Amino acid sequence: MEVTTFGWAMTLAVIAALFALDLTVGVLRPHAVGFREATVWSVFYIAVALLFGLFLGMQYGWGYGGEYFTGYIVEKSLSIDNLFVFVIIMTTFAVPKKYQQKVLTIGILLALIMRAVFIAVGATLLSMFSFMFLIFGLLLLWTALQVYRHRDEDPDIADNLLVRTSRRLFTVTDDYVGGKFTSKVSGKRALTPLFLVLLAIGGTDLLFALDSIPAIFGITEQAYIVFAANAFALLGLRALYFLVTGLLDRLVYLATGLAIILAFIGVKLVLHWAHGLWDWVPEISTALSLVVIVVVLTITTVASLRRVKRDPTAKAHSATVMGHKKDQPDDPANGTQETDRPEGDHPET
Repeated sequence: MEVTTFGWAMTLAVIAALFALDLTVGVLRPHAVGFREATVWSVFYIAVALLFGLFLGMQYGWGYGGEYFTGYIVEKSLSIDNLFVFVIIMTTFAVPKKYQQKVLTIGILLALIMRAVFIAVGATLLSMFSFMFLIFGLLLLWTALQVYRHRDEDPDIADNLLVRTSRRLFTVTDDYVGGKFTSKVSGKRALTPLFLVLLAIGGTDLLFALDSIPAIFGITEQAYIVFAANAFALLGLRALYFLVTGLLDRLVYLATGLAIILAFIGVKLVLHWAHGLWDWVPEISTALSLVVIVVVLTITTVASLRRVKRDPTAKAHSATVMGHKKDQPDDPANGTQETDRPEGDHPET
């Protein structure tokens, strides 16, 4: 697949323009996002991603188009799991709703930057060392096992290394100071809780990138497709957060489904590596990958909804492999509070 410099430039320009639009809505105009607004933006970004896939297929062939759509579905599924952690972070830090989309938008932008770096490194390693397919495959198999093991637990955000270090090194204000990241207390610069939220989201994005990049390289070796699928999957995540926040708890088997998908792609990568050494080793086609992923996600969703219907107390958990803690009731002592508490006044100089 030969993508010209102009093609890369146009793609980056479109993605940058869409992120600029998201930044304008999420940062410059902070407000609580309603269901209707979240629905409109979510449909818009999904439509843009689909149109890009159709253009890619017509321009470069439907083989590459199929790789893009398969990669997009995988990355979108993993991005939805990101939302579980985002909800936990927002709840842990009691972020007022009017500031949530600001920190989400910036966090998503950071995620795209980190993934772009990982994509460049991953593509270089794969082109230089064929055994990296084996390494990536084993990494995904290990990740799948850990996700399945912790499918009934939530990540311990309070144990985030960046957050703990920041609390030790800097003064942190008691409230959100008008949605700013820093403020002044007694003439000294201090961090606000919103900055800690951004650190927590950034650290989470880094961990998810370590899983998602090897996963999509199991679908395609084309760096252009890997980047585009990641970018369009991340675009609209801010709106999707507000659209499905109330529905996430119902996807009780999502972690299990994602573990199966990651394990499947891990096996696909290992077989691809082995096929390069021994021709008799079979490979898994992109078409079969797409079918398996769609079937797993469909069964996961249907089974989750049926489980919740039978047991309304059933609750979904994140599929991340970060540090986990067992379920426990909300306790103000450990920082878990409602996100709708009023923001207190804070003197700023």
